[in-house]
Amino acid sequence: MAKQTLSVLDSTFTIHSMSEEQSIPASVLSSDFYFIGKTHDELSLVVKQEIAIEALESDYDWRVLEVLGPLNLSMVGIMAEISAILAAAKISIFVVSTFETDYFLVKSDSLAKAVAALKKARYEVIQ
Repeated sequence: MAKQTLSVLDSTFTIHSMSEEQSIPASVLSSDFYFIGKTHDELSLVVKQEIAIEALESDYDWRVLEVLGPLNLSMVGIMAEISAILAAAKISIFVVSTFETDYFLVKSDSLAKAVAALKKARYEVIQ
């Protein structure tokens, strides 16, 4: 029996690092999928690759594996186990979360390897 089900999103994404003083572009806020992280010294954005942003640094060609939820906030170990499986397969990740689920970003050229590792560990992956 499968543990959790993950779904591969169709789009390719970019992770941007911006100055904490920069404004979030309207093109980001009007898109249908994005993540924003802001601290005292950094602003990070995860957006679809077709959204052009002036950033200090950008890392392109990420694909997203969504853990299909909703996941209860009291659930323990889901992110840790999936991260460990991908780490054992030597796959770098960038993880973002919402109230209801987690999203694992892997480089486009590692997607097939990530899917294979997760399936081997009895996760269902919808592509």
